[in-house]
Amino acid sequence: MKILITGGCGFVGSNLAIFLKKNIKNSKIISVDNLFRPGSRINKKRIEKHGIKNFNFDISNFKKIQKLPSVNLVIDCCAEAAIEVSKKEPDRVIFTNFVGTYNILKKCIKNKSNIIFLSSSRVYSINKIRDLIKGKNLKKKINKKYEIKENFDTSGVKSIYGFSKLASEDLIKEVNYSNNINYIINRFGVISGPWQFGKQDQGFMSLWMAKHINKKRLSYIGYGGSGNQVRDVLHIDDVCEIILKQIVNFRKIKNITFNIGGGKKNSVSLKELTDLCQRISNNKVRLKKIKKTSNYDIPYFITDNSKIYNYYKWKPTRNINSILWDIYFWLSANNDLLKRFFR
Repeated sequence: MKILITGGCGFVGSNLAIFLKKNIKNSKIISVDNLFRPGSRINKKRIEKHGIKNFNFDISNFKKIQKLPSVNLVIDCCAEAAIEVSKKEPDRVIFTNFVGTYNILKKCIKNKSNIIFLSSSRVYSINKIRDLIKGKNLKKKINKKYEIKENFDTSGVKSIYGFSKLASEDLIKEVNYSNNINYIINRFGVISGPWQFGKQDQGFMSLWMAKHINKKRLSYIGYGGSGNQVRDVLHIDDVCEIILKQIVNFRKIKNITFNIGGGKKNSVSLKELTDLCQRISNNKVRLKKIKKTSNYDIPYFITDNSKIYNYYKWKPTRNINSILWDIYFWLSANNDLLKRFFR
């Protein structure tokens, strides 16, 4: 099988590329990545050690996309995911996330390739999610009883990033209808684990642990500075395993959208995360409380995994504690490199 992974030098893309290379016999995997994000050049060397070639350009470049080798499957991991970037540089987000996906789809039409698209839980309505949790200041611990299904409201404001992902989903469905290009859309929540570099825009779990390891100050931002915001978290290895299941079963299960996340058992508030990081690292950090809430912040997200379980009998196998220990061991082993790289 020949597979193209866009964003193949990012956190998700590089882990996925190496995992699939190891687990799909006689596979040929190539990557496209513009190496823009911090850490991507480190990941480029990683994937090359496994015989995975990266083509260094942006997927918004249609001419270069068309010159790539023919493949059976595209896994579109490429995205400008930071919400703050979507506020400050909306053009970059639209070009990477939407125009880039459009170019990839034209490549799929040309090669008759299938596509697995990594979408996001941020496609859902910010206001409808906020309505689930009454009380803007979140003075009390949130009751984690609401799990969000695929049919949750996607109308209204969701951020430029969320819009670009939802628009790309619709575009994929149009291409499926007009050109019979088969797809799977995965709306992932928070993904974390080793090889996530602990930067502000690269996952709050790794950021939290990196700050504790290096005894740097953290902030509870928004919702009165309470630290009661809740997210569910999925280990990168669980991500790789469900995508492999989807590839193996693609002929039987296709043209469908899934929510995939850590679920209720793998959910954590910032306060709880601080306690866990302190316990694992044996370090305490200073905490600043910033009361003002960003227009695009949400107080809560927990994924309902019932649909993905019904189709694949899959559920996450790594809990919050094991995710944090994996992050801790990896960051500790690479801390000197990361300090030099990101200073």
